[in-house]
Amino acid sequence: MEWWQKATVYQIYPRSFQDSNGDGIGDINGIIQRLDYLADLGIELIWLTPMYVSPGRDNGYDIADYYQIDPIYGTLADFERLLKAAHQRGIKIMMDMVVNHTSDQHHWFQESLKSKDNPYHDYYLWQDPVDGHEPNNWLSKFSGSAWEYVPVLNQYYLHLYEKSMPDLNWRNPQLRAEIFKMMQFWVDLGIDGFRLDVINNISKDKNFPNDSFKTPSDDGRNFYTNGPHVHEYLHEMYQQIFGPNQFVTVGELSSTSIDEALKYTKPEREELSMAFTFHHVKVDYTGGKKWTLGHCYLPDLKRVLSDWQTGMATGGGWNALFWSNHDQPRAISRFLNDGQYRDQSAKLLALVEFGLQGTPYIYQGEEIAMKNAYFTDIKQYNDRESINAYHQMLADGHTDAEAITILQQKSRENCRIPMQWDDSVHHGFTTGTPWLQPVLHDDYSVTKVMQAPDNVFAFYQTVIRLRQGQPLLLSGQYRLLAADDEAVYTYERFDQQQVIRVMANFTDQVQVREMPEGVQSLLGNYPEQTMKDQKITLQPYEAVMVRYTEEG
Repeated sequence: MEWWQKATVYQIYPRSFQDSNGDGIGDINGIIQRLDYLADLGIELIWLTPMYVSPGRDNGYDIADYYQIDPIYGTLADFERLLKAAHQRGIKIMMDMVVNHTSDQHHWFQESLKSKDNPYHDYYLWQDPVDGHEPNNWLSKFSGSAWEYVPVLNQYYLHLYEKSMPDLNWRNPQLRAEIFKMMQFWVDLGIDGFRLDVINNISKDKNFPNDSFKTPSDDGRNFYTNGPHVHEYLHEMYQQIFGPNQFVTVGELSSTSIDEALKYTKPEREELSMAFTFHHVKVDYTGGKKWTLGHCYLPDLKRVLSDWQTGMATGGGWNALFWSNHDQPRAISRFLNDGQYRDQSAKLLALVEFGLQGTPYIYQGEEIAMKNAYFTDIKQYNDRESINAYHQMLADGHTDAEAITILQQKSRENCRIPMQWDDSVHHGFTTGTPWLQPVLHDDYSVTKVMQAPDNVFAFYQTVIRLRQGQPLLLSGQYRLLAADDEAVYTYERFDQQQVIRVMANFTDQVQVREMPEGVQSLLGNYPEQTMKDQKITLQPYEAVMVRYTEEG
């Protein structure tokens, strides 16, 4: 197996991790201060969300200069110190890379605005008006049309995201050469890999046809998600950058099927190491729509996770496992119980994730059971997507209270509040005024959690070590049991001799289920398991991992 298949990854959202200079924004020196904490947790790879120069319309995913660290985070010299300090601790660094679009402040786009004849004009996707309006009916992920009109050129440019984030034209070989040159710069600096943002959107249908709107997904993505040349571009990227430098890579592959994800991740195709997919975090989308008050029906969640487990393993691909990230609310608040059973719920999520096949990712704060922000006023939000969605919900007839409640469940701002380090003002994140208000009424912090017996942090340490010491958890086959069980998720990892079973009660009610003979307990989120007469009594939000020998 590759080293990254055995490793545990920790995602850092630098803006919210640790501020070292009191300006209210997390920075590189703050990350350096916390490396021993991550080493103690058992982390081998850090994923850093973007820290390049950016106007910050999308918190760094709108890059204005690929070659420079944004001064709010520090300097290139600081970043080199971070690399050295991490490597000294046996921790590798994976940078976020955004090559589907740039900021409209990027030099390339500023040049492209000057004239249709400018060589940079073709670095972006410009189209003439059709019958006096947008070239097609595609929608932006951030609401509204995906096209922005520029009167002086009498043309529209495509922006699948915010209008300040124009999409790049990957058909242009000069553009691709510039991207590869830039990637090599970071290779030479000493990083170990890339997480590739919305990478399956880089190839668009050159005819720009209209979509049907028959379902919420028929909004244009049929003609740019996993587009006509995306695998060709990624293979070229692999041959020039990833392969020669033994890079670990993970692609963000939204709206992607298992068959398509296999194309991205099968080693012999030479594209990506592993895939981030999002079907399991859309199970509470009512009617496929995100901005709704949704409910997670456990058989749906199990079916999605199981389909990806068996499909990717059978086809020779590799999953990136996660519950939360900077673009998702916290799973503990979304799927479980962040109140009375907060510790049990956090441990359940860890045990279920680390039992699956794939590389597990921890999003900052999961290891101390951080929960959603639960903001009560739109003024507390900084995120453009959330603010745009709020106004769209009002326009669609929702009351302010309804829109805020939906944001409390679905907004990605929930995961972006500052890391809770201690019990001081602003939880020790900053001595200044934080860029985003922490949850001041929440008494959970690294300091408090680590002082508690049987704490969540220690549980994560245990489950990280357990996974690395159990070959079944790394390479064993997967099977789902009791697919229709609405309360308990039961699955097994197995080979020809041994079986590891995971059982997780996703409810606040006691559940009794059958258990095989001769089981040996490996781990549980309660001090003791109650097993008798081949039955186990699962307490509210109890999760267990046991091992047994399969007869025959």
